[in-house]
Amino acid sequence: MDMTSRISGHFRDSIALLEQSILALSEPTAAGVDLLFSALMNDGKILACGNGGSAADAQHFIAELVGRFERDRLPLAGVALNTDTSIMTAVANDYSYDQIFERQVTALGRPGDVLVAISTSGNSENVLRSIDAAHEREMRVIALTGKGGGRIGTRLGPEDIHLCVPHDRTMRIQEVHILLLHALCDGVDAYLLGDPA
Repeated sequence: MDMTSRISGHFRDSIALLEQSILALSEPTAAGVDLLFSALMNDGKILACGNGGSAADAQHFIAELVGRFERDRLPLAGVALNTDTSIMTAVANDYSYDQIFERQVTALGRPGDVLVAISTSGNSENVLRSIDAAHEREMRVIALTGKGGGRIGTRLGPEDIHLCVPHDRTMRIQEVHILLLHALCDGVDAYLLGDPA
């Protein structure tokens, strides 16, 4: 096995997907920036959730909002719903794992808030239920998926934003998801702080 060639193939595959994603995702990502900025400027907050690698992405994204992205600014209101082990284990134990995000969205979400829902397959039941809860709370949703969007693609309303990576391989989808989340953070900061020269 030629490991160098194998690794080079990962770079080539990722580059090809990024090129493809420029056409598919630049415009909806810009709309996502507008949605996040509007929510934050109107005293709203951002809730984010996902499982596994998507949980790490949700936590990373919220850390960039509450902390900072690349430039100093005031903290922005955000909560990663997959970080409180006491809530997650209590809800999973007393109700079901499928409700761990739904109950938090119902408890914390308000009209004008935004849910960032991340699932590479688009089929995570607990993420799907969080989207339903967000709609019940009159929240809008930015969904990051792949593999054609799965069931999440059918759950979104016309006011929601679907960032569906045009690929079927989980690692490639996750690579684009982190770029999309960084682009969302950068866009919000550009609105808040101006475009640096």
